[in-house]
Amino acid sequence: MKALTSKFMGESRWWWVVLLAGILMVICGFAYWFWPVAGYAVASQLFGWMLILVGIVQLLQASGPNAGRGWGWWLAGGIIDMFIGFMMVRSIVLSEAVFPYFLSFIFIFWGISALCSAVQQSGRRYWWLQLINGILLMLIGFFFIEAGWIQDMAMTSFLTSLAFIYWGFSLAMVSYDMKPQR
Repeated sequence: MKALTSKFMGESRWWWVVLLAGILMVICGFAYWFWPVAGYAVASQLFGWMLILVGIVQLLQASGPNAGRGWGWWLAGGIIDMFIGFMMVRSIVLSEAVFPYFLSFIFIFWGISALCSAVQQSGRRYWWLQLINGILLMLIGFFFIEAGWIQDMAMTSFLTSLAFIYWGFSLAMVSYDMKPQR
């Protein structure tokens, strides 16, 4: 029976940590939206620390006893997020210069992950929401590439706050799918 109810991201008793990370990302997104004067460096540092936190959560999910069939995505995502987070926190100058490209890589990766999840869950009732999520995440990633290429700080600031908010809501929705059913 467990094979019939297995989910792409797996079930975990740590689902509430993923929910908490999502809520924190939404709060950070709105804070950056309303106070963009706080600076581009602060946003890149904040995003770096959030990536480290989210990476730790992903590694915990991948190593759990009920990791599910998609544990490899959690492991790869956690390693990538933590690596990029540490690179951003390590050097403010580096993080300001390559901030849009780091974000584009992360969002394109998670967009591909969501598309794969949608294909695998095509028999479920709301599988198309994962498909839309994957397309939107990849679109945000491509917008970050464009913002970095033209070095438009206003567009990057707007996209950063939008990305924080959207990614936070996405994590919150995924966390409820990870909640073990009793």
